[in-house]
Amino acid sequence: MDGHDDRATMDAEQFGKRIPSGLGVNLLCRDVLSETGFCRDVLGARLIRGDEHFAALEILGSLFLLHADHTYRDHEFRGVFEGEMIRGRGIELRVYGLDPDSAEDRAGRAGAVVLSGSVDKPHGLRECHIVDAEGYVWVPSVAC
Repeated sequence: MDGHDDRATMDAEQFGKRIPSGLGVNLLCRDVLSETGFCRDVLGARLIRGDEHFAALEILGSLFLLHADHTYRDHEFRGVFEGEMIRGRGIELRVYGLDPDSAEDRAGRAGAVVLSGSVDKPHGLRECHIVDAEGYVWVPSVAC
């Protein structure tokens, strides 16, 4: 395999048809490019395709999407970006298999908020909590 991901050059319809079965996560963002940078630089995500409106990323083999707020102007979620709802409230995005100490270090260098530093938890995981600029809480963790 040459490392080329043909999904990067597909049109939107072809890309959608190639998304594998399973749970999907789509985050609404004020700034897709900034969120893409956070995911790449702090979480080690690989950008499959993206622009200021949309991004498809992969972390440790899991695909997730980012959509700009304006792509939801006629959608029931419009309250999120109109200030009626709090973005990211009540959700943790857990990235199993991502070293929390390294992610915490990268988050600090990137200016992201480290809600709680890396620590071994009683449930058998070492984890930290990082809040991105969109308000989403990311929890990189590994078995300890």
